[in-house]
Amino acid sequence: MSEPIALQQIFWNDWNAAHREPGISEVSLDQRSVIIEWLGRLGRANLRILEVGCGAAWLCPWLKPYGEVTATDLSDEVLRRAGERVSGVQFIAGDFMSLALDQGAFDIVVSIEVLSHVQDQQAFVAKLAALTAPGGLLMLATQNRPVLQKFNRVDERMPGQIRRWVDRAELQALLLTANFEVCEIRSITPRANRWPLCLIAGRRARRALRFIAGRSHETALARLGLAWTLMALARKK
Repeated sequence: MSEPIALQQIFWNDWNAAHREPGISEVSLDQRSVIIEWLGRLGRANLRILEVGCGAAWLCPWLKPYGEVTATDLSDEVLRRAGERVSGVQFIAGDFMSLALDQGAFDIVVSIEVLSHVQDQQAFVAKLAALTAPGGLLMLATQNRPVLQKFNRVDERMPGQIRRWVDRAELQALLLTANFEVCEIRSITPRANRWPLCLIAGRRARRALRFIAGRSHETALARLGLAWTLMALARKK
């Protein structure tokens, strides 16, 4: 369902003020850990980094050690306050799809839980690709649709909120269509609030859990894809 940009802006200003400025959740902490892991593998501190949909800029301080950071978000009020708290980051407020950013200008593009909140996902990923330098990396996190739909109670969609979750295959297809080479897709943060996971995981999952030796219950569930977040690392061809 399409939502006017002005209404989306109101929603995300309010949502970020209520949910991200006070602090970040376990889901966000886990996402941050993976992003820092991926950045750490590169062994560089001179990267040109773009974060698309930075919200309250909770991730920006963790990106700064790796290079020059530009961060965008639709939430103009939240971004103004973020600029007062976080120094050394270029903040740009506005609708990402309308922003004039230099093509191929960024070694790293990061996008955390934005994909499911845009109307035209193919166009969104294509713009992420256009802004990524050849050989550069996209680090993307998005909600894992089967887990949210089947295993979790989620608040009703509010005016101004677009909700288009994807599954692993759909995410991979979007990335491949946009000229990315998929390096890794992993699921993280097992979460289920509808029923106990031991009941909903199903016979196949329970059998697999018994044979994943040396791993915690939660780690095993994540490896089976029974986790809240899909995280994708992809390289621009």
